[in-house]
Amino acid sequence: MTDNAPLDPEDLKLITLARATRARNAVPEGAAVRDETGRTYVAGTVALESLALSALQTAVAMAVASGATSLEAAAVVTAADAVSDADRAAVRDLGGPATPVVLAGADGTPRLTVPAG
Repeated sequence: MTDNAPLDPEDLKLITLARATRARNAVPEGAAVRDETGRTYVAGTVALESLALSALQTAVAMAVASGATSLEAAAVVTAADAVSDADRAAVRDLGGPATPVVLAGADGTPRLTVPAG
């Protein structure tokens, strides 16, 4: 599902944070999530021999580990054309099926918004 509505400035901030993390850490993806209090959590791809997590899964895990009980929104900056089912599931587990997930290209241009559910 594609949503062409203009993004909220807070959602654009998530893209900026995700893009900066991707560039700074030289990882395939950067992601950011915003919890129910407005706090943001930013992460890059984790690719260890014993642990592999996408950037969005890592950002959700950071939110949970910090005590977040819900998510308002999520964003991922990637070369991929779609948000993976596993990434949407991680967002849905904490934020619910209606939580928006914004997919942006490497240049930070939003390409689509999909619900986590």
